Amino acid sequence: MDIHVLTLFPEMFEGVFGGSILKRAQESGAVRLNTVNFRDFSENKHKKVDDYPYGGGAGMLLTPQPIFDAVASLPVDPEKKTPRIILLCPQGVPFDQAKAEELSKEDQLVFICGHYEGFDERIRQHLVTDEISLGDYVLTGGELAAMVMTDAIVRLLPDVLGKQESHENDSFSTGLLEFPQYTRPVDFRGMNVPEVLLSGNHANIDRWRREQSLKRTWERRPELLKNLELAKGDLEYLLSLDEGFQHKS
Repeated sequence: MDIHVLTLFPEMFEGVFGGSILKRAQESGAVRLNTVNFRDFSENKHKKVDDYPYGGGAGMLLTPQPIFDAVASLPVDPEKKTPRIILLCPQGVPFDQAKAEELSKEDQLVFICGHYEGFDERIRQHLVTDEISLGDYVLTGGELAAMVMTDAIVRLLPDVLGKQESHENDSFSTGLLEFPQYTRPVDFRGMNVPEVLLSGNHANIDRWRREQSLKRTWERRPELLKNLELAKGDLEYLLSLDEGFQHKS
C-alpha cells in the first residue's frame, strides 16, 4: 500500500511514522508512507496557501491551487486502483473499525490535512473521493487524524502484526468489545486468573471469551448490539444478565 499525506507540517509525522509498527511495516515493504508539504506547490510569491473567504466571515480558507497541484504530483502507480483521496474534516463520515478495514483493502490512499478555517469548496467537490472525521470534535488540523487513521489501517495489512488473529479479535472487529485477557503469574497479590483459562478446554475457553465480550459490550457500549446478528445462545446469555434486555435487529 502507498499512503500519501498532504500537510503543512510534515515534521509532525517523523516520530509516529518512524517508530513501532509503522516503522516495521515500512521496513517489511507492506506500506510506503510519504508526506508532502503542499506549501511547496503554491504559485503565490510568498508561498501563501490560504486566503479570505468570499462573502466575508471569520478565519482563512485553504486555496485550491496548491492542493490540486500537490495531488497531481504524487507518484501514483497506474497499475494499481485509482487512489482514494480523503479530506480530513469534522463534516465527514465518522471513522471506525469498519472504515479502517474498508480502507486497508485499497492500494493507494491520499490524506489531505486541513488547517485554518477550512477548505475552498472546490476541493471537496472536484478533488476528493471521501470526507472522514475522527470524531465529533474539532482539532487544530488534520495531522493527528491522519496519524490515527494510518495506524489503524496499516496494522490490518497482511503480516504487519505477525499473526492474522492478532487483530481479528480486537474490539469492534467482531462488532463486540474484546474479552478480558490475562498472563503470568496465575496469582498476583491474591488476584487470580479465571480457572477456565487454565483448563486447556478450548471449547469452554471460546465460550467464556464470547460471553465476556457480550457482557462487556452490554455494560459499556450497549448500542453496538443493536445492529449485530446474535446467535440464540448469545441472546440467552444476555437475557441472563438483564431480564430487561431486548435485542433490536
